[in-house]
Amino acid sequence: MSIARVVAARSNCVKRKVGAVIARDRRIISTGYNGTPRGVRNCNEGGCPRCNSFAEGGARLDECLCSHGEENAIVQAAYHGVTLREATIYTTFSPCLMCTKMIINSGMSEVIYNADYPLGDVPLALLREAGIKVRQV
Repeated sequence: MSIARVVAARSNCVKRKVGAVIARDRRIISTGYNGTPRGVRNCNEGGCPRCNSFAEGGARLDECLCSHGEENAIVQAAYHGVTLREATIYTTFSPCLMCTKMIINSGMSEVIYNADYPLGDVPLALLREAGIKVRQV
């Protein structure tokens, strides 16, 4: 989890810094932090209008251009051809619903998170229903 916190420090999002580390057999296989997509102006440089207008938490999420830390860690693994089957994701916040679906469909077996994401009840229940171990540390 301490590595996930360091990864979160690389985030360029002006609203929240989230980091994720995916490991299998106690080895890191992918990392990700939240921010604008590759090739797009960074959030902290005005790249995401929703974040830069300081929208209320949980509002206008469909307008946010930033990718989530978990999403970026999963996408980076796919980009490099690394399977996530039976891996564990360590994330600084519990995953949102979109990231939860990606975690389930990627074949990961465990989610370890630090802080609760404000809209996190349904995603955590879905992870448990899918048979994925969930722990908060």
